[in-house]
Amino acid sequence: MVYLVGLLLLLAFVYLPQLWVQHVLARYNRKPESNFPGTGGELARHLLTRFGLDDVKVERTDTGDHYDPNVRCVRLTADKFDGKTLTAITVAAHECGHALQHAGAEPMFILRSRLAASAVWAARLGSFLILVAPMLALLSRAPSPAVLSVLGGFLVMGFGVLVQLVTLPVELDASFRKALPVLEAGYLEQEQVPAARRILRAAAWTYVAASLAGLLSFWRWLAILRR
Repeated sequence: MVYLVGLLLLLAFVYLPQLWVQHVLARYNRKPESNFPGTGGELARHLLTRFGLDDVKVERTDTGDHYDPNVRCVRLTADKFDGKTLTAITVAAHECGHALQHAGAEPMFILRSRLAASAVWAARLGSFLILVAPMLALLSRAPSPAVLSVLGGFLVMGFGVLVQLVTLPVELDASFRKALPVLEAGYLEQEQVPAARRILRAAAWTYVAASLAGLLSFWRWLAILRR
């Protein structure tokens, strides 16, 4: 019973933040704000031009709001690209914050981009180690298959958690040192600023929740290996 209660508390700690994030973003994404002259997509284009980033494109996407450093493009989902809600405007400014980080070659952004690019190869290598761990241990007298499997598990799941942990300060910087100061300087009315802060905080929590979910999956993997 104690184990079950602990597991339920852990699951709540991991997944309740995700529900809270979805609630906050949806709450401020319902009605257009009368003081916004343009959509989220138009604001993104305006901000990028204002900061001399005319080469960065702005596109509509179906795969989630993000900045793609490989092709230098801010991508927004249809509700943000075409919307005039507080969520649309705030998220657009946040993604432009990543473009500013890239343009400034900020170290944490560069590190996060490199780790993210390596994640695919880390997962492939990890899967290979898990598959051939018993054979490698037998042929080379390497450490026990469990050690190699743990290493493989880290590369498959733990490396993703590492990327998420590095991503968090990058996201906080894009939100509170890039987007919010710009929005406060004439784009938002004073009474809209607290809500914008909540939206940006919720956006950051998506990465906290993802990290916690990844840690839970990695812990389950280690528990299986110990059996």
